[in-house]
Amino acid sequence: MPNDVTFLDIVLLGKEYRVACPPEEREALQAAVAFVDGKMHEIAEKTRSNISERIAVMAALNIAHEHLNLKASADTPQLTAESETGVDIAALMRRIQDMEAQLDAALASQEKLF
Repeated sequence: MPNDVTFLDIVLLGKEYRVACPPEEREALQAAVAFVDGKMHEIAEKTRSNISERIAVMAALNIAHEHLNLKASADTPQLTAESETGVDIAALMRRIQDMEAQLDAALASQEKLF
């Protein structure tokens, strides 16, 4: 049955937990566990803290912040176009601004002639 829930034993920051997990989501959950555990270890090393609850909260905030930034970036048409086309939008915008400056300079020198 696709809705059968089984349990998966996971380890986060050296502590074991048992979580409910449908069999078809087992692989995705294991990837999420590895990601969160990695974040928690990074924070523990940076802060030199051994308070699991504090580390877990900081990891959750960091992951949420990264997620929201990625979501906001995905909502920006320029970044979406860049990811779809491989064009560096920022470099393209700088080049257009340089061309505009050159055109302005050329027009200004032409105005002096008249």
